[in-house]
Parts: sequence; structure tokens; C-alpha cells
Amino acid sequence: MYQVLYCLTDEHDWRLVALGGAVCLLASAAAISLFHRARAAHGGARVAWITLDAAVAGGGIWATHFIAMLAYGPGAAGAYDIPVTLLSLIFAIAVTFIGLSISVSTTRRPLVAVGGAVVGGGVAAMHYTGMMALDIPADISWATGTVTVSILLGIIFGSLALFVAGRSDSLSDALGATVLLTVAIVSHHFTAMGAVQLTPDPARAIGGLSIPPASMSFLTASAAVAIIAIALVAALLDRRAKGELGRQQVVLDTALENMSQGLCMFDSEGKILLFNERYAAMLRRSDMQLTGRLLLDVLKEEQAKGQWNGDPDQFFARLVEDARGGRTTTDVAKRFGRSIRVVNQPMQGGGWVATFEDITEWLEAQAKISHMARHDALTNLPNRMLFHERLEQGLRVAKANDQLAVLCLDLDHFKDINDSLGHPIGDALLQQVGRRLAACVGENDTVARLGGDEFAVVQLGRSEEAAATVLAGRLVEVISAPYEIADHQIVIGVSIGISLSPQDGSNPDELLKNADLALYRAKADGRGTYRFFEAGMDARAQARRLLEMDLRAALQRSEFEVHYQPIRDVASDRVVAFEALLRWNHPQRGLISPISFIPLAEETGLIVQLGELVLRRACADAATWPDDIGVAVNLSPVQFKSPNLIASVVDALESSGLAARRLELEITESVLLQNSEATLAILHELRAKGVRISLDDFGTGYSSLSYLRSFPFDKIKIDRSFVSELATREDSMAIIRAVTGLGRSLGIVTTAEGVENDAQLELLRREGCTQAQGYLFSKPRPASDVAMMLERPRLRASA
Repeated sequence: MYQVLYCLTDEHDWRLVALGGAVCLLASAAAISLFHRARAAHGGARVAWITLDAAVAGGGIWATHFIAMLAYGPGAAGAYDIPVTLLSLIFAIAVTFIGLSISVSTTRRPLVAVGGAVVGGGVAAMHYTGMMALDIPADISWATGTVTVSILLGIIFGSLALFVAGRSDSLSDALGATVLLTVAIVSHHFTAMGAVQLTPDPARAIGGLSIPPASMSFLTASAAVAIIAIALVAALLDRRAKGELGRQQVVLDTALENMSQGLCMFDSEGKILLFNERYAAMLRRSDMQLTGRLLLDVLKEEQAKGQWNGDPDQFFARLVEDARGGRTTTDVAKRFGRSIRVVNQPMQGGGWVATFEDITEWLEAQAKISHMARHDALTNLPNRMLFHERLEQGLRVAKANDQLAVLCLDLDHFKDINDSLGHPIGDALLQQVGRRLAACVGENDTVARLGGDEFAVVQLGRSEEAAATVLAGRLVEVISAPYEIADHQIVIGVSIGISLSPQDGSNPDELLKNADLALYRAKADGRGTYRFFEAGMDARAQARRLLEMDLRAALQRSEFEVHYQPIRDVASDRVVAFEALLRWNHPQRGLISPISFIPLAEETGLIVQLGELVLRRACADAATWPDDIGVAVNLSPVQFKSPNLIASVVDALESSGLAARRLELEITESVLLQNSEATLAILHELRAKGVRISLDDFGTGYSSLSYLRSFPFDKIKIDRSFVSELATREDSMAIIRAVTGLGRSLGIVTTAEGVENDAQLELLRREGCTQAQGYLFSKPRPASDVAMMLERPRLRASA
């Protein structure tokens, strides 16, 4: 130690020592600044910044050494070997580059310190290589212990310098690292100089490739200027970079604080590096110290307050392990009654960035969308999709002795409610029906609305057919009870079809199809009841489908014909009109009776097209008859639901040129049963245009007399069921007498249908019946036979 102090105080020029120290401090400051800049860069940019840093640091070490050597008095008489001097500079830059590369490329503190130790080793390598360049007339020897101490000083302080610089780029750490690096260089140099022992040897000559001290002064000054210039440029670049970083930091802070998500960044050890206010507010950590704290400590603090459930150590260990393994994780956590989606994205070096998004409303919206996709919006009952899933599930879990029942329900005449009272009333009715259905079934059963006025039930866990019978009877009873809706009392029925598993099917589609077939049978049997599926129903349904297909094809192929049956005046015994009757001339089956296809046409809606066809053809044919002969055309109840009925009648009259008074439209009492106000309005409008209106099948309905009061019919037609028993039943005769008397009193023509013999005709004439129609006069014949029917009084069915 004494030798080092002696060397420093007595063998050096303090002015040059101070200059060397200043150059060293300036170079160290530039080196630390560039070190931080290199750590912030990536890829090729990082390599460039490390190279510049190595050049500044290595050049600073080299310049400091030779300025100090110029201050070394005993060396003033010597010179410096040029190749070795340059080699010492290369050593300084190369070894420093290696050390800086190690420290810059890692965030692990021990490795950063190792890189600093390599830089310290580079100081030693440069110093002793530089001493080898000293060419003086003396022998140089070294004190081994002091040399060792000098090397250790360089390594230790160099390691500490980069360790401190690696902690952060704050001003305090930057100044500390600068001082430590300066100490590493200076302490090593002057300690090493204290180890030098010179023994004069006049016989030693200075080599030819040596540079004298004056020239060395110039080179050293040049190096110092270059270092200062580089340092200034580096400082300027660093200032600009920090200014840009500052602006970016402002932008980043603004972005962070305006994010809808919470964000928190952690280092490899799980310490919180930065976070935004959204994160703190979302997790209610605004009143906690977070920056620099381990997440584990934060979790334990929350656990102590009762705000964290679970094992903090296990949770924290999993996060750190996933981050170090480079695994991105996504979890949904429940915090303070909110659902928060947490995405942990690993960073290089083992840290991670966590984003926190409150998805409570999103999850509620998704649940609502999912519910809406699987439930009926009006009744909130399961829809067809969910019903199908429940049915599949029921079939899967059904035990060997379990019986599963599928009930398909259809409200009777629901469309009439919609048409007469409006859709809001209809919707309210469907809602009440849904509530009644749900109240009737068991907790394991499912009630669904399939669409319109169609509902379905899956009955689970029953082992006997009687359970389905009891449920169906209960549903018919409950649904048929009156409803009070918006000051309207509504009574509606329900028809039910039932299929059972396993006997009627083992999959949802088959069970639904068979229940639907049974429902069709329930409707055909009068509605307001239930029917179980039977094997023959499928065959009948297929036959019905084939008939419907033929019916549609027949319309396109014009297979329908209009036949006419005469209506005779009883008193004058002459034809006064013809009733138009539709016939289907099928290419394979021949003439098909209307009773075989008219009900199907009404059910499918094809009756509207058929009715318009009959109306146009009957008017066109009647226009060719004598002017005093009328034509009667039947109208279906379905046609009155069409908004084009009046227009089609007017169009048929105008296109044919037939006078409206010659057209008679026949309706049955069932037409007036549905939406009577709208129907009566149509009838009044038709009658105002001159068309005559007759009431067909009089006496077979429920309110025949009330209909005669509600509309001024031109004719009433007595049903054939009364005429056929005139001679055998006194009550039939009494009814005929009453109807004809009523007709005379009201001024309404009466026509008897189904007259087949002279005895019936005579009795009708005696009772004052106005007109007669039946096979006694003629069966329905094609339009080409009308002239013949007009000329000959009677063309019996056998003719």
C-alpha cells in the first residue's frame, strides 16, 4: 500500500493525473449512458449500440492509461512501441464489448455482474498490454501481490458498476455506475503502477517502432478529444432518445389510463413494474402500494382482509412458472361480484403482462343471446331446438322399463281469435296457454312452443301408458277453461297427438312425426280431444300427402271440370238455375268425388284457387245460357279469409259479361261462425253489387234463425237430410213445413235439396216449397249437356 501511495504522490504529475481522471469520468458517463440505450434496443440496433459503447469505454480506458503514463515521471525518458500500443487499444475495446454484451442481453442480476467483471478484466488486459508497450532503458519487474490486487480491484468495481447500472436507468443509478466504473479504471491503474519496479539499464536501446512521449501526448490528446466528442454525441443522442422516450411515455401513460382494460406488468420475480388506474380500480387496490411489490405480498394482504380466496402461494407460483415457460394463459376470475377475464402474456426474460377486462355485462349478454336462441321469445318456453335436445337427452337417460311420451298440441281455431280480436290478444292468449301448460307437467318434463299455436310436451320417467292419458286429459281440460284477456272472455280448445317410446319410435324425429300424425287424427275426429299414434296412421298420412301432391299437379294440368245440376221451379216445373259443382277428372282414378278432395283443399288453402276457377268458369258458361237462367256457386269458409274474394267475384262477372243478378253465391252456416262481423260486411258488399246470396244446408247448424235476422238472404236451401225422410218421419215434415212457412213470411225463396222421387216432390209442392233440386231431375252434368237439361224436364240419374 505504501508503494502505491508513494508512486501516486511522488512519481506522477498531478495535473496530468487530474486530466486523466476527468477523461476517465467523462468516458465512464458516456459508457453507462450508452449501456442503458443498448438495453432498450433490440436486434441489430442493440449490437450497434453495444459496439459504440465498447468503443467509448475501451477508448476511455486506453486514453486514461496513457495520459496517466505521461504523468508518470520515471517513464518520461522512454517511448512506446506502436504495434503493442495499438494492440492494447484493441484489447480494451474487444474485451469491453464481450462484457457489455453479457450484461446487456440479460436481466438476471448475477449475469449482469459477470459482464461487469469481464469489463474490469478488460481494463487489466489493456493496462498490462499497454505497459508492455513502454520502451525505456531499464528493466521492468512487477510486485506479484500488488498486480493481483490491481486486477481484483478492476474486476470488483467493474462488476459493481454494471450491476448498479442494470438495476434501472434512474439518475442516481446512472451516477453511481459512472463513479464505480471510473473507480474501477483509476484504482486498477494506479495500484498496478505501484507494482512497477524499474532497474536502470543504460545498455537497453529504444526500438525503431517506438513513438516518443511528445508524439504520444498528441495521440493521447487526440484520443481524449475523440472520446469527449463521442461522449458529447452520445449524450446528445441519449438526450434526444430520452426526450423521445419521455414523449412516448406520455403517450403510453395516456393510453394506459384511457384503456377500458386494466393492465399490470410484472418482472421475472413477480414484482409489479407498472399498472394503470383501471387495474387498481377494478381490483380495488387503489389504496395499496403496488409498484415494486411482489404480487404474492399483495395477494396475502388481500387474503388477510378477506378479499382473496384460495392459496396465494400456489396461484403465484403457477403464474411465474407459466411466464418462464412462455405460456399465455386466460382465466375468468370472480372479484367483488364481477366477472373479470385475465390474460397473462409472457415477456422475454420471464416477466409477464396481465390484462384485466370486466366481462360481466358481456357474459350476461351472451347468456341472454343463448337463452333467446333456445327459448320462445313470446312465452319464454323452450323452442324447437331446446325441445329436440331435451328429447334426445330423455331418450339417452331412459331406463329399460321407463316410458317416454311425446305430446304434440295444436290450439283449435286459434287463427279465428287472431283474425277477430287481433294479434295482441292472440299473443296474450298464447302466453296464458304456455303458463297453464307449464303448471300441468312434472318438474322433469319439458313444455315447448314449436311455433304459431303449436306446443309440445316431453313426459319423462313414467312406466305406464296411463300416465300420458292422464296428462293429455288434464291438458285438454285446463286449456279449454275460459280466458279473461282485455275484457274479452275467450274459450279455445286443444287437440293432442301422443307417441310413446320405445314402441312408437326410438329417435326424436320419429317420435315427433308419429305424434303429429296422431294430432292430425285428433283434429279429424272433431278436435278438443287426444289420440295415441297407431301404425295405420302413417299409411293414411302418406296417402293424404300423395293426394295433396296430385291436387296441386291437377291445378297445373287443368284436370278440374265444372258440372251443373238443374234447379227447378216447383210451381211451373221449369229450370230456373243451375248449381255449379266441381269434379276432378283424374287421369288414373277417373272422376273423383268432391268429398274426397274438398276437405284437403280447404286445409291446404288450395280451395281459394279452386273456388276462383269454378267462379270464372261458371260465369263464363252461364253467359251463354238464356237470360232468365241463373247459376249458383258454392263458397268455402276459407275463401272468406282471402282479401281478394270480392275482387275475384267482380272480375269473373266483368270478364264473362254475366249480369250480377244471375249469379247466386251459396254459403253454409260455418262461414258465419268465424269472424261474423267481417263476413257479414263482405256479404253486404256483394249483395250491394247485385249478387244474390243463399244460405245452404239450412237447419243443420246452431243458430240458423239468428242468421236470418243478421243478413237478408235471397234464398235458403233445405238440407237433403230432411228431404230424404219426408215420407217416413213426421218431424222432418214438420221442419219442412216450418221452413217453407218462414220463407213465405220473410219473402225468401226456399229450395229443397236431394229430391229423388215424385212423392217427395209432391209433398214439397203441397207445403209451398219454391224450388227443388235432385237426382229426380238430373245428376250433375257437363256444361255441354245444359241445353239438353233445359229442353227435357227430367233427366234421371240413370239416363
